[in-house]
Amino acid sequence: MTTNATGIDRYQPVPVTWAQARRDFGYLIPGLFIALATFIPLMVTFWLGVGLTVIWIGIGILAGCHAAARGYASGERARVRWLYRRDLPPTYYRRNEGRGFGRLWRSLQDPQSWRDLLFGFVQLPVRVVTWSLTITWSAGALGGVTYPLWEWSLPNDNVHLFALLGMNSEFIHLTGYVAIGLFFALTLPYVLRGLAAFEAGMVRLMLTNEAAALRARTEQLTTSRTAAVQAEAQTLRRVERDIHDGPQQRLVRLNMDLEAVRRRLDDDPEAARPLIEEALVQSQEALSELRAVSRGIAPPILTDRGLRAALTATAARCPVEVALDIDLETGERLPESVENAAYFVVSEALTNVAKHSGASLCTVTVRRDAHVLLLQVRDNGNGGAHVGKGHGLSGLMDRLSAVDGRLDIASPSGGPTVLTADIPLT
Repeated sequence: MTTNATGIDRYQPVPVTWAQARRDFGYLIPGLFIALATFIPLMVTFWLGVGLTVIWIGIGILAGCHAAARGYASGERARVRWLYRRDLPPTYYRRNEGRGFGRLWRSLQDPQSWRDLLFGFVQLPVRVVTWSLTITWSAGALGGVTYPLWEWSLPNDNVHLFALLGMNSEFIHLTGYVAIGLFFALTLPYVLRGLAAFEAGMVRLMLTNEAAALRARTEQLTTSRTAAVQAEAQTLRRVERDIHDGPQQRLVRLNMDLEAVRRRLDDDPEAARPLIEEALVQSQEALSELRAVSRGIAPPILTDRGLRAALTATAARCPVEVALDIDLETGERLPESVENAAYFVVSEALTNVAKHSGASLCTVTVRRDAHVLLLQVRDNGNGGAHVGKGHGLSGLMDRLSAVDGRLDIASPSGGPTVLTADIPLT
C-alpha cells in the first residue's frame, strides 16, 4: 500500500458525499476554460517549432513549448491535489544542466515533457465532454427541482414532455418534472465523482511517473554512495599522506633527539639542553600539523559548537581576507552530515582561494530555509577555476553528491569566481 506523509492511502477511493460533490464541481467547471487557454498556445508553438526546425530556431520554440506544457502540468497536478487533499505519485524530470543550445536540445529529450505536451493536446476534447455533462446534470437537477417556481414564465403554447406522452394533467406535468429533477439531483454526486475521477485519473496516468522517479532515485542513491566511498577514500589517502609527510617525520626526529638527550644526560648535561629545546620545537610543530590534518576531517569546534563557529574559525585562519555572512544563530545545529559537508565545502574552497586565485577578498554567504542550506563562496581573484583542472573541486562534487547536494561554479577568465552549493536539509 502506498501512502502519503499523513499515512493515508494515496489510492483510497474517495467517498461520494455532497461535500465532495461541491469540490468535484469546483474542479470540473474551470477545466474547460483552462484547457482552451492552454490548447491553442501549445498547438501553435508546437507546429511552429516543428516547421522551423530546419533553421534551428524551431528547437528554441519547441523548448519553450515544452516549458509551457510543464508549467501547465504542474498546475494540473496542483488542482488534483486540491481535489483529493492528498499527495500524488511523484513526477520525474531529467536534470538538465549546461547552457546554450545544448541545454535546449536536452530539454527535448525528456520523456515526461513530451507526456505533458500530449496531455495538453488530448485534454481539450475530454473536457468538452466532461464539462458538458457537468453542466447538463447540474442544470437538470436544479431546473427540475425548482420547476414549479418558474414554470409560469414559459409560453402558454409550450408543449411539455408529458403532453407528448398523452398525459395532459397539470399535476402530472409538475410532479413529473420535479421527479426528473430529483433523479438528477440524487445522482449528481455520483456523476460528478465519476467525471472528476476520470479527469484526475488522466492526470495521474500522464503527468506522474512513479516508476521512473523511483528508478532515478535508485540511480541517484547508487551514484551518491559511490561518490561517498570515493570521497572517503580520497580523504583517507590525503590524511595518510599528510601524516606521513608531516607529523610522522617530526615524531621520528623527536625520537632521535630524545635518544641523544638520554645518552648525554649523564656525561654532558649542558650539551643535552639544546637537544631538549629542539625536541620541544619538534613536538609543538608536530602538534600543529596534527591539528591542521584533523581540521580537514571534522574539527572539534564543529562537533562542539556547530557550523557557524567552525566557519568563523576557518575564515580567521585563511591568509586571504574573508567576509562572513552567515544566516545561522550562534549555537544553532543542523544535521551532522549537512554540517560536515558544508564545512568541507567552505574550508576546501578557502584553501583553493588562498593557493590559486590571487584574490585579496573572499565573501562566504550561508543561507538556509526549511529545506535547503545554500553556500556561496565568492572571490575577486583571477578566475579560470574548473572541475576538470583539479584544485580539489572534483572532491567537493563527490562530497556533495553523498548528501544529495549540488555544486555550481562560475569562474570566467579574469574573475570573479563564484562557487555555489545547495545541500538538502532532509
